[in-house]
Amino acid sequence: MKTSIIENKKIAIIGGGPVGLTTARILQINGADVTVYERDINAQARTSGGTLDIHSDSGQFAIQKADLMEEFLKYARPTGEKMADIDGNITSDEMPDETNAFSRPEIDRNDLRKIMLDNLEENTVVWNSQLINIEKIENQYFLEFKNGKTAVADFVILANGGRSNARKFVSDQEPQLSGTYIIQGEISNPDEDYPEFKPKYGNGNAMAMGEQKMFYTHTMRDGSIHFGVSFKADEDWISNHGINFEDDQAVISFLNEKFKNWGDDYKKFFNASTEFSGLPLRLFSLEEPWKQHSNITLIGDAAHLMPPFAGEGVNMGLFDAYHLTKNLTDGRFETIDDAIADYEKKMFGYALEAQRMTKKMEDLLHSDIVAQDILDSRF
Repeated sequence: MKTSIIENKKIAIIGGGPVGLTTARILQINGADVTVYERDINAQARTSGGTLDIHSDSGQFAIQKADLMEEFLKYARPTGEKMADIDGNITSDEMPDETNAFSRPEIDRNDLRKIMLDNLEENTVVWNSQLINIEKIENQYFLEFKNGKTAVADFVILANGGRSNARKFVSDQEPQLSGTYIIQGEISNPDEDYPEFKPKYGNGNAMAMGEQKMFYTHTMRDGSIHFGVSFKADEDWISNHGINFEDDQAVISFLNEKFKNWGDDYKKFFNASTEFSGLPLRLFSLEEPWKQHSNITLIGDAAHLMPPFAGEGVNMGLFDAYHLTKNLTDGRFETIDDAIADYEKKMFGYALEAQRMTKKMEDLLHSDIVAQDILDSRF
């Protein structure tokens, strides 16, 4: 009987987001000894951001391989999308029909994370474990965490995001600014704080573009609304234009000025919002090959960080989880390095294509192209 290439191997996954946890779940149900190290203090730590649309031709493959599709469908929901102009006029209203209702359903980030956490063995995730150093000694990796603890692994999967500090074994490249800045916020109780919004813009997603800026909203499962605005911003602007995101009124004033030519609907939305954050968007390009490495690989944003404008980031990460775990568990490869090499070859193909598509979408969304042209290019 052929021995599994992950038998008697200690596998460390760095990062407990949806991609890392899905990878852990698939490996675990295939008999792997896997531990996830996550920087969040505990499982109750809130994951920021809007909903995720999980695609049937990529991300959902990993959900199926994790044997959690039934759980996923309890939380995922078909979601419509309205588009508006800068005056607040609805210009299109798209809703999935019976034939494609679950081809791109939306799910809250926290819900997807909870599904995976609830289906891992107890103590699989080690919380409050921010990786600060990784060293390879002979055939093992020694991990050092900010809390003072250490660990040893035979195989390391880095799923700790685009700013991963452990990428040095795989690539010397650093993420580059994409040229776009995003500000996010939320309205926790829109029915009270902006009761006119949902009757007009609906309970799904809404989007508006104009003046090389974009506004979008996601409706969360609890009825709250997550929103973002994005605009072109070069490195000088990012370095010299500080915004105090602890001061809601300062952010609201900035947004009202930035969108001063837009209709009152948007200003009312900003005035009702809280919990602001902002960040320059970055890209970890796959245009350059990685260097030689052994028993370590990257998945998700750590492997191919890209802006969110095509909805491909988490789907490519889950697709990584699917392909990597398939290679590690299906008996086709003699060594872990053989399995990694085949996974990375596939990943460079589909993720690079997604990055190029995302760049095209980023440029379109921040141009003066009309909304319907954007919609047509997405679907």
